[in-house]
Amino acid sequence: MSLAIVHSRAQVGVEAPAVTVEAHLTNGLPALTLVGLPEGAVKESKDRVRSAILNSGLDFPARRITLNLAPADLPKDGGRFDLAIALGLLAASGQIPLVALQDVECLGELALSGAIRPIQGVLPAALAARAAERTLIIPAVNAEEACLASGLRVIAVSHLLELVGHFNGRTVIAPYQSSGLLHQPKPYPDLSEVQGQTAAKRALVIAAAGAHNLLFSGPPGTGKTLLASRLPGLLPPLDEHEALEVAAIQSVASQVPLTSWPQRPFRQPHPRSGCAVRFSIPGWIFRRGVSRSIWRRLICPRTVVVLTWRLRWVCWRPAGKYRWLRCRMLNAWASWRCRVRFGRFRGCCLPRWRRVRRSGR
Repeated sequence: MSLAIVHSRAQVGVEAPAVTVEAHLTNGLPALTLVGLPEGAVKESKDRVRSAILNSGLDFPARRITLNLAPADLPKDGGRFDLAIALGLLAASGQIPLVALQDVECLGELALSGAIRPIQGVLPAALAARAAERTLIIPAVNAEEACLASGLRVIAVSHLLELVGHFNGRTVIAPYQSSGLLHQPKPYPDLSEVQGQTAAKRALVIAAAGAHNLLFSGPPGTGKTLLASRLPGLLPPLDEHEALEVAAIQSVASQVPLTSWPQRPFRQPHPRSGCAVRFSIPGWIFRRGVSRSIWRRLICPRTVVVLTWRLRWVCWRPAGKYRWLRCRMLNAWASWRCRVRFGRFRGCCLPRWRRVRRSGR
């Protein structure tokens, strides 16, 4: 049979919709056609796949090849479909059995030598594969991240030949078992380490209990950042659903902290960062999810940042469609009294503060 179907996953924001890679071989002049709304990196995969198959000692079919990435209305980008395309060609040409690809999903970028390179956004794909009750085949570098989805059968490979030998029965690749040592969370900074500051400590406890925002005001060196960094230790721990939600967001940005993924992230972005950094996908706000952060040196911020902050919504446009996401934020703001001589004289505040006040903040 000259038709093979391989399951894979795309990356659309923090979601991993299913993508079916269909490979069809027919008689005619050797050519390769790739359809299904592929982006530039996906169109280049046909050259990477051809070189990877030939350099691995396998036969690249010298026939007319049609590759379809379904659904056609879903944009596909990146090199995450290289492994699925290669397996589809090998199965359609009879070099691996078709039945071996029925209950598996493949993700990975191929090097010209046949090595399988890591990709980003593995955890959302792992959660989707677990819901579909399929085995996930991924690069060995991403195996530990995929094991965060407990109950998922993960096959970690580092070269195309290993996977071909596994499907043909020459070798057996055991399911990857997580060591568990990397998932031990580190302790939070303790509030008891701070001496004095009784009123500020009480404000921290009240803010943590009622999910209130905080504003620390004072000259530099009075302990504003030190106190605010103790806020995550006063909050209840994340449950499994919340922890996986935060880790999936960080997986899209390739910043999954395997040593502390069950903990609430604590961010300290640059005080002069604008809306593109704080509210983009995945920006500072979106990457936090259900976490907390401290914004240091709140001195005359941009009006557009303050107005956008009041909305507490993030606009996300996956595949050309608008989607609004509600942000759950608890923020600790640290400010100086004034950036002109630190408030030592009267009337030294800048006019921008008055414009911010008139905006309603």
